[in-house]
Amino acid sequence: MISLEMDMVQYDCPYIDTTRDYEVSFLAKQWDFHPVERELETRIMVNGADREELDRGLNALEAHDHMESYQLLRRKGDLALIRSRIDETNAMSVIRDHSGYITGPFRIRNGSEIWHVGFDTERVAEGTLSELERDNDYTIRSRESVDLEDYYDLLQNIDSAKRLVDGCRELSDVERDTLEKAVEGGYFDTPRDATLSSLAEEFDVSKMAISKNLRRSQRKILDRVTTAMNDVTE
Repeated sequence: MISLEMDMVQYDCPYIDTTRDYEVSFLAKQWDFHPVERELETRIMVNGADREELDRGLNALEAHDHMESYQLLRRKGDLALIRSRIDETNAMSVIRDHSGYITGPFRIRNGSEIWHVGFDTERVAEGTLSELERDNDYTIRSRESVDLEDYYDLLQNIDSAKRLVDGCRELSDVERDTLEKAVEGGYFDTPRDATLSSLAEEFDVSKMAISKNLRRSQRKILDRVTTAMNDVTE
């Protein structure tokens, strides 16, 4: 399996067009392709710079020429979840015609889209990339050849990876910032480059506050890591 992470610029994608004109971004991991209509149906998250910019972006997306259907499912503040159908883009058609397949979520912002695409062989991947160049611009951000055992291991442990990500999301902004500064500053090195005193001075709080934030962040992360380690061992 050849696994590619691509920064894709399509010129016939309503999501990309919307991010060029408005401060909104899109994130989706669920989609269905309707072969008869040649349309892509997606439940996709939309994030705006603020509530007003989200309004403008959603209105522009709904009115786009390549948007076949649009439904606002939920909204809260500057976040929205929509269900939409768009015409099949050139890039998606090329990848499908060459038996490529999507292996990760779509992320769209600032006029481009991050794709995770898989191909069964190197030859098929090269042929697809060559044809994509005709009507699209793209950059390969990473390229990896995954053997059968590694691919099986990835699928087997995907839930453990998700738990680690969930653990990171549980951190508060203060806990995340404190832990990042501690790691970057060498607090966990031997000998230590950063200390509780230097971190407290950087954040303008007491040493006790820094210590508590570090302990909380480590506990949340390590709880997830321990669970993931047990899952992988089993």
